[in-house]
Amino acid sequence: MRPSLDRPSPDAPKSEWRAWARGFRAGLPDGSGPLTAHLAAFLHAQGTRRVLAYRALPGEPDVSALAGQFELLAPRARWKPEPHLTLHDWDTATELSRFGVLQPPASAPRVPLDSVDAVLLPALAFDEQGVRLGYGGGFYDRLLPGFAGLMVGVVWAELTVPRLPAEAHDVRVGWLANGLGVLTTRTPLPPVRYS
Repeated sequence: MRPSLDRPSPDAPKSEWRAWARGFRAGLPDGSGPLTAHLAAFLHAQGTRRVLAYRALPGEPDVSALAGQFELLAPRARWKPEPHLTLHDWDTATELSRFGVLQPPASAPRVPLDSVDAVLLPALAFDEQGVRLGYGGGFYDRLLPGFAGLMVGVVWAELTVPRLPAEAHDVRVGWLANGLGVLTTRTPLPPVRYS
């Protein structure tokens, strides 16, 4: 059964949008298989090798099936001196984080962001301009300014909305992956070249 929560206005506070997205997402079926297939085809077409992915929270699209096709990395949330992410090999994610997902232990060797070809960003929702509605910690906003690779938002199609509230520090993605395919956002991007 499809959720029937009313979508907030574009000018509503992010807290209202987060409550809406959590409630709406709770009623959606898991379509991770088709979404991951579209995402894999897109990443292969871009010549992508090393990908910063994520371990899915309940309700998020699960991208772990990409592990056999790409060199996946997993993030670890760190809290000092300020909240930030460090990157590690996917298989090192064996410790349960405070968010309830597997993450690499603090001692796992780090991988530099500049060696990454693409970043897959989970979210509660995205808008058509590539604005991400995250969980409020600012981890990706601190990690990604200046990142030159592909940034792909991963979200259910039903949680892509025309416009979300945005702040100057919000990182925008150039692509959105959902069960229908991988679509460009309205953020200006260089043309895609398929070989």
